[in-house]
Amino acid sequence: MKLSAFGKKFSGESGIVELMDDLGSALNENPDMIFMGGGNPGRLVEVEEAFQKRLQSIIANPSQRHSLFGIYQSPQGEREFRDQVAQFLTKQFGWKLTGNNIAVSNGSQSAFFVLFNMFAGPMPDGSHRSIHLPLAPEYIGYADIGLSDNFFTATRPSIQLLEDNLFKYRVDFSQLQLDQQAAALCVSRPTNPTGNVLTDNEIAHLDEIAQAHNIPFIIDGAYGLPFPGILFNQAKPHWNENTILALSLSKLGLPGVRTGIIVASEEVIQAYTNANTIVSLACGNLGPALAMEMFKTGEILSLTRDHVTPFYRDRSRQTVQWFREQLGDLPFHIHKPEGAIFLWLWFEGLPITSQELYERLKKRGVLIVPGQNFFVGIEDDWSHQHECIRVSYAQDAATVKRGVEIIAEEVARVYA
Repeated sequence: MKLSAFGKKFSGESGIVELMDDLGSALNENPDMIFMGGGNPGRLVEVEEAFQKRLQSIIANPSQRHSLFGIYQSPQGEREFRDQVAQFLTKQFGWKLTGNNIAVSNGSQSAFFVLFNMFAGPMPDGSHRSIHLPLAPEYIGYADIGLSDNFFTATRPSIQLLEDNLFKYRVDFSQLQLDQQAAALCVSRPTNPTGNVLTDNEIAHLDEIAQAHNIPFIIDGAYGLPFPGILFNQAKPHWNENTILALSLSKLGLPGVRTGIIVASEEVIQAYTNANTIVSLACGNLGPALAMEMFKTGEILSLTRDHVTPFYRDRSRQTVQWFREQLGDLPFHIHKPEGAIFLWLWFEGLPITSQELYERLKKRGVLIVPGQNFFVGIEDDWSHQHECIRVSYAQDAATVKRGVEIIAEEVARVYA
């Protein structure tokens, strides 16, 4: 089989391919596997019931049922849904938005594929531009999304050691230097994989840098504000005409409907819509249909406040405590959990690589994600990136606790 350069790049092995392959196997083919790897959200009965009620209402209405199953929507997304999202955000935060500032995508991953390649890569004048990540480690799904090589650059973070085996990555503004090749800044907030929530001051500073270089500031809010709101400290949502805010319904409890939401200037939205027409033809209808009334009534905020955020906050605290108990005096650090659905563990001086630890744990029936895949744009000579793992705590408590025990046992063997 003769493949093009595109074919070779996108049909080959990568961190995100391995992660999703593990996810599919664990959730669908090997239910006994303790899955602490991917980003599948926890199962919250109250949230499921809210979406079930909405779906039943749609199915019982012939007109709405036909709109759901029998009509192509615009590649920008169904108009009424976009209007409701814009009105919701305007009411909550005072942002001056209309439906023309909103686009729907078939999941955030496809949105970032289009957005990143819109701004970075080979340019018409023969130059090459890249996406800069001001805080690595970053989301594993970015790593192989570019259509060209050298697609990402990144700034190595500073590390702040905290009490009780905690630490925190900080944006090292003293080392953050952009040149003419920078096409956009991008951060996830909370950060996937670490659960780090960039402060309001850090976000404001990054926004100033982006505007000074006349490049977009992209914020991946898949776990963040205003929904699903998986943050455990105080933070304000950020948007302006130079910001592209990417949101998602997945971590609210709808990963299967593949619905992302982009908030941006009308110019960016129009360019994205044109590209999305070629890539996707149209957007899926199910996610917007399920969520539209929730934006209209504000129920999306009550679901977040009353169910989603408390679930993950409590589970985060409990899992940290289990790790402290099980790891004891081993040389470990846990990134201060400020949001998202993961813990990021750093085993200082780990005698083997995190990839080898992943392989050993997989044989024992526990799936985690090795850390090196998240250091997108960072040179491989930093040993720290081979000493970290990402662990999800979204499964039921008993499963997570057993997974923690096995991880601790295997790490102890490595240091013995």
